[in-house]
Amino acid sequence: CFESMSGFSTTGLTLVKDLDHLSLTHNFWRHLSMFVGGQGIVVIALSVFMIKGSAGAFRIYASEARDERVLPNVISTARFIWLVSIVYLVLGTLVLGTVGFLEGLSLKRAFFDGACIFMAAFDTGGFTPRSQNMLYYHSFLLETVTVSLMILGAINFNLHYHIWTGNRKEVFKNIEMRTLGITLLITFAIIVVDLLRLNLYPQSIPFFRKGFYQLISAHTGTGYSNLYSMQFVREWGNLSLVGIIMAMGLGGSICSTTGGIKALRVGVIFKSLIQDVKQIMLPESTVLQQKFHHLKMIVLEDKHVRAAVVTVLLYFTLYSAGAICGMFFGYPFLESLFESTSAAANVGLSIGITTVTMPSALKVIYILQMWAGRLEFISIFVLLGFIVAAFKGKK
Repeated sequence: CFESMSGFSTTGLTLVKDLDHLSLTHNFWRHLSMFVGGQGIVVIALSVFMIKGSAGAFRIYASEARDERVLPNVISTARFIWLVSIVYLVLGTLVLGTVGFLEGLSLKRAFFDGACIFMAAFDTGGFTPRSQNMLYYHSFLLETVTVSLMILGAINFNLHYHIWTGNRKEVFKNIEMRTLGITLLITFAIIVVDLLRLNLYPQSIPFFRKGFYQLISAHTGTGYSNLYSMQFVREWGNLSLVGIIMAMGLGGSICSTTGGIKALRVGVIFKSLIQDVKQIMLPESTVLQQKFHHLKMIVLEDKHVRAAVVTVLLYFTLYSAGAICGMFFGYPFLESLFESTSAAANVGLSIGITTVTMPSALKVIYILQMWAGRLEFISIFVLLGFIVAAFKGKK
């Protein structure tokens, strides 16, 4: 149950102890569940919530204008998403398989691992066919390719459409991409300061490989790592862990396979803050209109800000609740918060808490966090509303 939820929610936390000797069939199914779960989530987010008449749910979900869509109708949208995903799957498997073969893997194993790694990286999942995660391969080239795939997976599928149709300027104008770039720089700066203070990686290449790779993996919600889990505890400082936790909690773009708060909501809240500061400095009679660019120019309204703030608060509550539960079972605060954020934001990085020997109750809590984080609360509230309405109707 834990493994299935982790797979279909594209989280990547695992209880399997010996992945190296797991059958190829079982290993492939683990990664296929991420690929199917990831694309299914995107199709629902971009199709179901964008049907005319469901604008209220979408406004709360995305904190933006209701008419965003990839293509004019649901069927075209679903077809485009799967077309993009399959094309990327073929190309990604070829590239990763070739890299693996050049790094010394057998041809069969190289392309099997390549397909599995692609499905998890592009869908920001985090499962790997090896027990030591990406550390097993000791390949700078493989890490470089997976960083590219993680970033692709964290991008809104609407932006993929604009890139495919030649409108690449949208990438640089879009509030999501700008916000994502800023939060990446901030969290990376936090990690750099702490790792430099600790002098953990004196040489520049290992420093960049370890620090930057963990950050991209965390911020895109992928969960790949080229470190042992216990290295976070024994070697990295608390400030570095805070940077990773922040990156995991923030997440990538809406309408992608990443979890977490999402860059659009952060950007909307920041724009609102700028508007409030400007309004204070102007005469009371002045009406200030703040705009932001997300596929088109959108006028910032109170409903956008309110929806974004509510979702952020719900995520903070979910992260904190999981951390408190972890502390209840005897784990330190920062480690509990790390693991809780990883589960609730559907990331998959582990600090060593998630093992087969962890308390059963904590396993259930993480399953619920993965479920709630993936559905982004509103779907849960709607489901509860239907249940309550049905129950009242029977009376």
